[in-house]
Amino acid sequence: MGEIRFDDLEDVKRFIREIFYGKDKEKNEPPKGDDSGGRKKTPRNHIKGGVGGIIILLCLAFLGTGIYQVGPDEEAVLLRFGKYSKTVGPGMHWYFPSPIGKKYVVKTTKVYRVEIGFETVEAGPPARYQNIPEESLMFTGDENMIDVDFSVQYKISNLKDYIFNVKGQYETIKSASESALRQVVGSKGIEETLTIGKERIQEETREKLKEILDDYGVGILIIGLQLQDVGPPEEVMQAFKEVANAREDRSRFINEANGYRNDIIPNARGQASQMINRAEAYKEKRVKESQGDVAKFIKLSEKYSLGKEVTKTRMYLETMEKTMPGIEKIIVDPELKGSIINLIGGGVGSNEKNNN
Repeated sequence: MGEIRFDDLEDVKRFIREIFYGKDKEKNEPPKGDDSGGRKKTPRNHIKGGVGGIIILLCLAFLGTGIYQVGPDEEAVLLRFGKYSKTVGPGMHWYFPSPIGKKYVVKTTKVYRVEIGFETVEAGPPARYQNIPEESLMFTGDENMIDVDFSVQYKISNLKDYIFNVKGQYETIKSASESALRQVVGSKGIEETLTIGKERIQEETREKLKEILDDYGVGILIIGLQLQDVGPPEEVMQAFKEVANAREDRSRFINEANGYRNDIIPNARGQASQMINRAEAYKEKRVKESQGDVAKFIKLSEKYSLGKEVTKTRMYLETMEKTMPGIEKIIVDPELKGSIINLIGGGVGSNEKNNN
C-alpha cells in the first residue's frame, strides 16, 4: 500500500470491512428483508457487531491521522518503516501514520542564513549583534590576526539529501563556511584583506564552500556570501588606526610630490626648450656671421694681393676710425719735412693753411 488520496477512501472502507466480515458478505452478514429465513440475531451477534464498529471507527481515526497538508513553499519527505519512500510537493496528501510512516515537511523556497563571527540578538530596527571572537578571529597569510564577520545565504535544492546525508545541517554548513573562509584568508595578506581584496575573497570563499558542500552532498544551493565586517582585533585597533593614518599621510605626501613634479618638470622642459632654441638661433647667427667674415676676408685678401701697400694703409686707417671715432686724426708723412697733413679731419684746405 502506498499513498492513498481522498478518492481512495471507499477502497479503505472496503478493505476494513473485508478484515472483519470477510470477502463473502452473504456468509457473514444477515440477509435483508424477512428475518424468518435467516439466522436469528442473538446478543452475542449484537456484541460482536458493536465491537467491530468500534474497531472500525478506531481504524478510521487512526488512518485519518495520516492526512496532512504541504504548503506552497514546502516539500515533504516520506518514510516507511524508517526507509525513504518519496518526496511530495504542495497540496493535501495522505500517508501511513506513525509508526508505519513518517514525514518531514520543510520550507524549500525559503532563503536561510548562517552567521559566522557574530549573532543577531535583535532584528530591530535598530538591529543588535553580538560578536563571537572564537569564530571571527583568524590569521592572514602574512601572520597577522584579523577579525572577520560574514554570512552565508542558501536554499534547499534537494530535500532528500538535506535530511539524510548530514546530521545537524546548520552546524555543518556553518563549520564548512568558517573553514572555507579561513583557507582563503590564510592565503592573503592583511592589507589586501582589509582593502581591495574583499570581493575576491568573497568569490574564492564561495567557490571553496561549494566544493566542500558538494563533497558532503548537503543538498543546498549557495545564494550569496557576504563579508559583513573586516577589521583588526579590538586590542590592536588603535595601532592599526595609526598605521592607516601613516599610510594616508604617505599617500598624501606622494601625491603632493607628484603634483610638484608635474608642475616643475613641464616648466623646466619648456625653459630647456627655449634655451635650446636660443642656442640654435645664436649658433645659426654666428655661423652666418663667420661665413660673412670669411667671404669678406677672402675679398680683402684678393684686393691685398693686387695692391698690398694701398690695402694695408686703407685697412689701417679704417681700423683707427673704428677704434677712435669722433677724434681728429693727423697723419705725418716722414718724407714731407715740417709738413702736417690732416687727411681725415681738415682735409687738403687745412693742410695748405698750415704750409702757408
